[in-house]
Amino acid sequence: MVQNILSSGFTGAFLAAAVRLSMPLMYAGLGETFAEKSGILNIGMEGVMLSGAFCSFAGAWFSGSICIGLLCGICGGLAVSMLLALLAVRLSQDQSVSGLALNMLVLGCTSFFYKMLSAGHSYQQIKTLPDISLPVLSRIPFIGDAFFNCDILTYVLYLLTILAALFYRKTNLGLSFSAVGEYPHAAESAGIPVNTCRYSAMVLNGILGGTGGAYLVVAQLGVFTENMVAGRGYIALATVILGRHTPYGMFGAALLFGSANALQIRLQTAGLHISPYILAIIPYALTLFALAGAVGKNSQPESLGIPYRKGTR
Repeated sequence: MVQNILSSGFTGAFLAAAVRLSMPLMYAGLGETFAEKSGILNIGMEGVMLSGAFCSFAGAWFSGSICIGLLCGICGGLAVSMLLALLAVRLSQDQSVSGLALNMLVLGCTSFFYKMLSAGHSYQQIKTLPDISLPVLSRIPFIGDAFFNCDILTYVLYLLTILAALFYRKTNLGLSFSAVGEYPHAAESAGIPVNTCRYSAMVLNGILGGTGGAYLVVAQLGVFTENMVAGRGYIALATVILGRHTPYGMFGAALLFGSANALQIRLQTAGLHISPYILAIIPYALTLFALAGAVGKNSQPESLGIPYRKGTR
């Protein structure tokens, strides 16, 4: 049993599964990074992802096109994110309560509409994105097949992570977004449009979160099930905290959580005689341990989650 677990075949399959399973977390985590850096705490990321998953499935099912399905998923995530932006930015409501309410709303709506969509159909499945092998990089020992023999959305995520890091480090607009999250009143005094920056960040949050939910459908499973996000939105929040609100840190944290999820799946398929229910808690237990380890290492923006009212002090 131990030899099977330590074999190169097991290791390679485990690493490839870890990358694939971490992709939804990375997309959602990157979107949440944009939101939190601007001062918006989107607890509703679970709802954003679930809306993206349902809309992508519905779009792909009716159109027969994966691209249209992905676009619908992005629009679905964007709609939920902008609803939170309306509550948090325009109406200055409590962001945590608003996010939780949206999660419950989206869960109920997607379950209802999926039952309508699936009425009279015993099983519905769509095609998923094919893997694309990069000629030289995919031959790198140990990591090549896992990181460079993937679908197109995975490569897009690599690029977006690099661009996001450069955005915050090298551009004035990125510094403005950070200033809005840290000291919005000082940013306002410096002529930075606080609400415009926050709305823009929430647009990115919705696009990326919706893509993360759509990835579950168009790249992984090809089907939609009720509540299929299953807590990934909350884990995405943890990746941002553990990654210290940086794109690269979030990427590493998401890969860690994806690895934990892949590990419990691979251990079950390897025939390890442990209850599957115990193995299934590994990703969530790791989330709690990671957050406990982050105590005392606060890197969140100073004004995160605090409603901003223009002209007040």
